[in-house]
Amino acid sequence: MPIEPADPVQRAFLNVEQSASGQRWVSRLDQAGQNRALAIAQVHGLPDIVARVLAGRDVPVDGAMEFLDPTIRNLMPDPLTLTDCVSAAERIAGAIQRRERVAIFGDYDVDGAASSALLFRFLRHFGVTAEIYIPDRIFEGYGPNPAAINQLIDRGAQLIVTVDCGSTSHDSLAAAQARGIDVVVIDHHQLAQPYPPCVALVNPNRDDDLSGQGHLCAAGVVYLVLVATARLMREAKDTRAYTLDLLSWLDIVALATVCDVVPLKGLNRAYVVKGLLAARHMGNAGLAALFKKAGLGGPVTAYHFGFLIGPRINAGGRIGDAALGSRLLTIEHAEEAEVIAARLDELNRERQAMEAVMLEEAEAEVMAEYGDGEDANVIVTARENWHPGIAGLLASRLKERYRRPAFAIAFDPSGKGTGSGRSISGFDMGRMVRAAVEEGILAKGGGHAMAAGLTVERGNLGRLRAFFEERAARGVPQLVAAHTLKVDGAIGASGATVDLIDQLEAAGPYGAGHPQPVLALPSHRIRDSRMVGTAHVKITLESMDGARLDGIAFRAIGTPLGDLLMNGRGRNVHVAGSLSADFWQGTRRVQLRVLDAAPAP
Repeated sequence: MPIEPADPVQRAFLNVEQSASGQRWVSRLDQAGQNRALAIAQVHGLPDIVARVLAGRDVPVDGAMEFLDPTIRNLMPDPLTLTDCVSAAERIAGAIQRRERVAIFGDYDVDGAASSALLFRFLRHFGVTAEIYIPDRIFEGYGPNPAAINQLIDRGAQLIVTVDCGSTSHDSLAAAQARGIDVVVIDHHQLAQPYPPCVALVNPNRDDDLSGQGHLCAAGVVYLVLVATARLMREAKDTRAYTLDLLSWLDIVALATVCDVVPLKGLNRAYVVKGLLAARHMGNAGLAALFKKAGLGGPVTAYHFGFLIGPRINAGGRIGDAALGSRLLTIEHAEEAEVIAARLDELNRERQAMEAVMLEEAEAEVMAEYGDGEDANVIVTARENWHPGIAGLLASRLKERYRRPAFAIAFDPSGKGTGSGRSISGFDMGRMVRAAVEEGILAKGGGHAMAAGLTVERGNLGRLRAFFEERAARGVPQLVAAHTLKVDGAIGASGATVDLIDQLEAAGPYGAGHPQPVLALPSHRIRDSRMVGTAHVKITLESMDGARLDGIAFRAIGTPLGDLLMNGRGRNVHVAGSLSADFWQGTRRVQLRVLDAAPAP
């Protein structure tokens, strides 16, 4: 859960001052929030729990109904408000009209694959020959490189469009410029002037962009550029523009929006809500094949995008063929899609096995370097035998385990380290990494507030650890000390029903910036607990009226939370978590995802 400043006056929820996970439980709603929830329920006739969820996420009373039904029409800005969008749309439209050969240079993650697939599908609709190029994570690294740019030009590219990358690729774009080839950059990563040489740089996070769309992922930005380009094609009386159905591609945009963990606010909410509707029609052969392979049960949700589809698409870029994901999302034939989906599923299983081994090694290194980690402000782990494609996942696991910004760095035999970092809410990791680049400690680095990538020489690892520790000391201790779990309300096991879940889903989808509701179950007895999988704890809770509810705490084995649950059979505990409905043999069953627990008096 996000780390947020505690209110020193607010009473602890259920008097839990320190839970098994070391958190203080507090109500998400203060008195003003409770008043707002009451007003939302009364004015709009909404269930109390939905009103509490909306109020707890700062939705105003007069904006509640619009929030519950976000629409593309109401939330999409004029694409031309994005700086350089006019130039980008005109150059892409010109390539269509002149039937130029276009090369699409994407990133190797889900956002990059989705962005590449969107542009490819658009160009294919207009009869343009396009090629997607996804760099190899290990041998080429992130973003365009001069060798790849020249290779694309040698193969006949007359226009290069970079998606989800390119904003800081000065040398690579200069290589294209030197050969007289135009480049359009469509991106969302943080950047600074001077900008690289290109025909257009569409990035809502550039400092001269006033669109207010900096929360979009790259696929969301690409979609806006395509809307602008389609408008130009209609103005040019191209009949193919009138048969273009951009709304049917929102499933791809929603996938990227969820998996890139961008805030679910504004246009992003409309992208996901409408994209889920599109996904449920299974119109994308690649997504349909991957859902089938992943064993989807029930209608597609944001959870399925984030935890079933995203990891499988990412697996190709992490340890296999980086282009598999984008290829899957462009396929129109079910048979071909099933072959690629099967390969991605296989790679994902391999990735899981490798990650388990690496995590064990990383935790041993943390113990050697930092002890229990309590005195560290940032965790930096590094090994020579690690797979660089899994470094980001490793950093995420370490961040969750130690509640601190964390990095995992994989060194090759030459001493070059490729690493990824994940941050805690309130600490800007991207800024810290860029500062290390400016200091000459890192060869390369950048990213967002919550995630970053870097390249470092082994000889600089000690300097890097010291630099990060000093920078993190300015903010991390206060964030860690204020570690709280915000609770939306309390229910009993008998109240955890499918109807309640339907009411909560009305205020969804949930994700970054719009967290899943957290409900507390006061003083329930642990009737049963056992380990499932490799590290999860499955429990059965029983309330005083005899009602029961199954729950699962993911990756809890070996943690204080896991110890409390495994050793607590027959004891009463307060449990906090999020409700979900699983489909089993055609029926929906309620399950609690356990986030935390504390002994009950």
